[in-house]
Amino acid sequence: MEKTIRVKVNGREYERVVEPRLLLVHFLREDLELTGTHIGCETTVCGACTVLLEGRSVKACSIFAVQADGKEITTIEGMASHGDMHAVQEAFWNEHGLQCGFCTPGMIMSVEQLLNDNANPTKDEIRHGIEGNLCRCTGYQHIINAVEAAAKAKAGA
Repeated sequence: MEKTIRVKVNGREYERVVEPRLLLVHFLREDLELTGTHIGCETTVCGACTVLLEGRSVKACSIFAVQADGKEITTIEGMASHGDMHAVQEAFWNEHGLQCGFCTPGMIMSVEQLLNDNANPTKDEIRHGIEGNLCRCTGYQHIINAVEAAAKAKAGA
């Protein structure tokens, strides 16, 4: 009972035959070999698998690939442009918003939606915007600093 799906991922169109129960995170990592989207808890708690689906952050372990049929997906691999880091990636780098890096792709994707929705968030709004993403290394202050820096960079772009 396989189903053919068509998706646009990071600007590129794909057509694949998938099992209806295949999770989007596994589709991205295994079928498309986009391994920047990490698998953490597989229960929607950690946020390591966060991607943008039609511009909205979703946890790719919480939806099936067939649910993405006909939709546009952006993964961490799609954030950089022509070898240049995206403003959010650059801010995480400059502000030490990452340590081990495991949570970073999902965190960056959540931050991208946050900043698209609110170009100048307060610290409390930032905390709320990333609350679905867990980090075991940074203590979050550097992440908050990175979001503030990214907001400033995006405003100046």
